[in-house]
Amino acid sequence: MKGRAAHITALGRTHVKTDVIPTNVEFVRGDFTDTRLFKRLLDQHDIIVHLAYATVPNTSFDDPLGDLQQNLAPAVRLFTETATHKKKLILVSSGGTVYGEATKLPIPEDHPTRPISPYGVTKLTLENYAYLFAMTHGLQFVCVRPSNAYGPGQRPFVGQGFIATAMASAMKGESIKIFGRRGAVRDYLYITDLAEGIACLLSEGQPSQTYNLGSGQGMSNMDVIESLIPLLREFGHELKVEHLPERPFDVKANVLDINKVSILTGWKPKVSFEQGLRSTYEWLSRQPL
Repeated sequence: MKGRAAHITALGRTHVKTDVIPTNVEFVRGDFTDTRLFKRLLDQHDIIVHLAYATVPNTSFDDPLGDLQQNLAPAVRLFTETATHKKKLILVSSGGTVYGEATKLPIPEDHPTRPISPYGVTKLTLENYAYLFAMTHGLQFVCVRPSNAYGPGQRPFVGQGFIATAMASAMKGESIKIFGRRGAVRDYLYITDLAEGIACLLSEGQPSQTYNLGSGQGMSNMDVIESLIPLLREFGHELKVEHLPERPFDVKANVLDINKVSILTGWKPKVSFEQGLRSTYEWLSRQPL
C-alpha cells in the first residue's frame, strides 16, 4: 500500500465509541458471519486482519463446545472466501494460550503447542486450518501470536484484560481477584506497540509463517499490582487484593520470544510499562464504570 493512502475499515458486532476509532478508519457494524456483508467488504480491501473471537478463556472452559461452535465455522468460511478472492490474511491468534505450560522462557515460535484451555485449543485449530487452506486453496496468510495486550479501549470486567479490571476495581472500591499467591506470569504489550507490530507484518511477514508479538518480559499479577499502587494512590484510590485458588486452565508463566519478528522487521516495543499504565488509567478515568 505504499504510495497511496490506505482505506481501512473496522467491522464489529457492537457499537464502538468514536474516541477509540481513528478518524481515518471507517467503522461498520455487523458480523463477519453475514456472508453478503463480508463479501462486499472483501471486494473493497486487499488485506484482512482477523481479530474476531466470540469467547474468552474462562467462558471457553465453562462451555468448550460453545467455544468451538462459535469460532471455528466462521473462521473457516473466512479462510475460504479470502482464498477464493486471492486476498491476504493476517490471522491474530493467541500467544498466551496456544503454547500451554512453557518448557522454557521466553517462548519461541517453534515451542511445542499443548494448550490447556478450550480457548487455546480452538485458537490452535484455527491456525491449523489456515495452514491447511494455504496448502489446498492457496490462502495467503501470516499468523500473529500476541501476548497480553492492554491500553486505552480495553474494557474491564469482561473476563479478559487484567490491567483494566484491576484499575477499575480500585476506582470502584472493590477488590481484585488473584488466583494463587502471586498469580500467573504474563507478558504485557501496550496496544499501540501491538498495532505497529501487526502493521510491520502486513508488509514484511512471510507467507504461512508465525510471529510472536510481546514485550519479552514477564510480570506476575502481583508484580502488576505493585506497579499500579503508586499510580492509583496518586489519584486517591487504594487497590485491595483477594487471593483465590489457582485455576486449572491458567498456564503458570507465559513470556514470548520476539527475536523472529525483530530480526525480520526491526520491530520492538516502544512504550514503557509505567507510561502504558498511566495512559490506560487516563482513558479509563473518563469512562463510566
